[in-house]
Amino acid sequence: MNINFEYHDVEASDRLEAYAKEKLEKLYDKFQMIIRADVFFKTENTSSDETGMICNIRVSVPGPRLFAEASHDNFISSINESVKELDRQLTKKKEKLATY
Repeated sequence: MNINFEYHDVEASDRLEAYAKEKLEKLYDKFQMIIRADVFFKTENTSSDETGMICNIRVSVPGPRLFAEASHDNFISSINESVKELDRQLTKKKEKLATY
């Protein structure tokens, strides 16, 4: 699995990349159909203190790409929520494939 990182209005962070990579590799161990993942980190000015650090993850699999986005007060929480959402989407996709 190939993982690409992009930063918008955020400084690149090795620690953040390592954490995201670890989470995505666990997802890959569960679903070997993942070909590639694109991870986007960006900040947004919001009126709430609980949002603003956004993590988007786009996963390439056979068929349509899957996408998840989360906004929290830190990137770690955003990564966790995005990965959980992708896990749900991949589980649904795998169930559909298994029925045929």
